[in-house]
Amino acid sequence: MRVHRVWWAVVALLAAVLPAVPAAAAPTCEPATSYRAVTDVPWPQRRYDYASIARLADGRGVTVAVIDSGVDADHPQLRGRVAAGVDLVDGGNGQVDCVGHGTAVASVIAARPRSGSGLRGLAAGATILPIRVTDRHDSDGDVVGSGLDAKGVATAVRRAILARVGVINLSLSTTTDDPALRDAIADAVAADIVVVAAAGNARERGNPTPYPAAYPGVLGVGAIDESGQRVAASQVGSYVDIVAPGAQVIGAQPGGGHAAMSGTSLAAPFVAATAALVRQYRSDLDAAAVARRLLATADPAPGARRAADYGHGVLNPLRALTDVLPVGAARAPAAGGVPTRPTTAAVGSTGLGRAFGVGGVLVAAGGSVALIAMFVPAGRRRRWRPGVLSARDPGSHRAPGAH
Repeated sequence: MRVHRVWWAVVALLAAVLPAVPAAAAPTCEPATSYRAVTDVPWPQRRYDYASIARLADGRGVTVAVIDSGVDADHPQLRGRVAAGVDLVDGGNGQVDCVGHGTAVASVIAARPRSGSGLRGLAAGATILPIRVTDRHDSDGDVVGSGLDAKGVATAVRRAILARVGVINLSLSTTTDDPALRDAIADAVAADIVVVAAAGNARERGNPTPYPAAYPGVLGVGAIDESGQRVAASQVGSYVDIVAPGAQVIGAQPGGGHAAMSGTSLAAPFVAATAALVRQYRSDLDAAAVARRLLATADPAPGARRAADYGHGVLNPLRALTDVLPVGAARAPAAGGVPTRPTTAAVGSTGLGRAFGVGGVLVAAGGSVALIAMFVPAGRRRRWRPGVLSARDPGSHRAPGAH
């Protein structure tokens, strides 16, 4: 408790001096493609028995930061679920999405049930905090639009920390191990936030190490299809902690309606939503214990063994809520790098302890402010990309995607 009091004292200091994002008119988006509503129940919802889960928890009281392309707060299934957030690309709030990626991700987490729609969010009572960092997308094979680099994403992570969210969803990846991003993620983990990141879709293009999924304390998420097999492009490595549905996932789109998308970026929000459910249902657990519970309750992967393809196995939200774990299972560090929560005695060996040791709090805070000031968003070309393979409306309309 003493460590966390020091941490939040520093957060309060940063909040007081961190430059505010100037108010600005919402970015002008090209006219949205008209998407029809999907009335059939999507396959992940049939797999996970959402009705039974909702009787136990719906994520109410938990805020999930979606660091992405923004979120359309006016979508009928997201209305009332989306906080103002922040737009680090154009200024203003995060309640606009010019490409649809962030809206789809947010809807997997928090879309509320609605007559005439088969889609509902896994944690439909959770609040989404949208932090807009890009509008880059794939248009007929060419990546177009603007966005931030890894340092800009680091700024977004720090905004989420200041907002005291319970979960951060990063459906994006970069091949660059950027110090600013690494430090921001470490601080989020130290601030008792469950950090979830897509493992990337470059398995067939060299399988480069994806960040932030590969950082310690982050739940790296791979993608499976309806048969339970790994999606071919879903990356493979020790950074894959767990897998979740990531093929033809139905998500909300700006302006109304839905589209089907594939990729690890659509798998990550299932894990983020489950973390929100556990944070509500088992509020006594810290973030590290929540992450370990998700891994300990995963269903066996094909072949019933841990592998680089599937991590600890396939996400099972109902088991994550209800399973009674063997003694020690909830305390042991996970093989994927999810750490135990640092104690006061051990804090000197953690990133938090190094940054905010006795006598160094103000110095560290000043340095952090200077570092953050360097990352004020400027719409620079960046080397991270949302982890979506394709986006197609079930009615065959082309939807904005990434890569």
